Amino acid sequence: MATEAPPPEPRQDTGPVQPTAEAFVAMQASGEFAELRRSHRSFAFPLTVAFVTWYLLYVLLCSYAGDFMATKVVGNINMALVLGLAQFATTFLIAWLYSRHAATKLDPKADAIKSRMEADA
Repeated sequence: MATEAPPPEPRQDTGPVQPTAEAFVAMQASGEFAELRRSHRSFAFPLTVAFVTWYLLYVLLCSYAGDFMATKVVGNINMALVLGLAQFATTFLIAWLYSRHAATKLDPKADAIKSRMEADA
């Protein structure tokens, strides 16, 4: 089934103008971008180290402190189960903290950088 309709007009790209590679390099070297990176790293790296340490402690306790991990807390619930569930709670807590940190500290700085770069392009 053939139609006589002309092909559709090509779409005009209405997205933001893309900055040049030089603009990205200049922004990366700026103090504003360094502050954004510092704000991210000062939050993410310590929490990552703390969580990995906490996780490895749990693994080591399971491997080498069987008597401690088998200690009954309530009924059939022992320390291994309590600490294992605490791993999940810690994961969700860190995710929530990072989300809050990103929304209040990182996103406004990133949005300002993005707006400035799009305006300059």
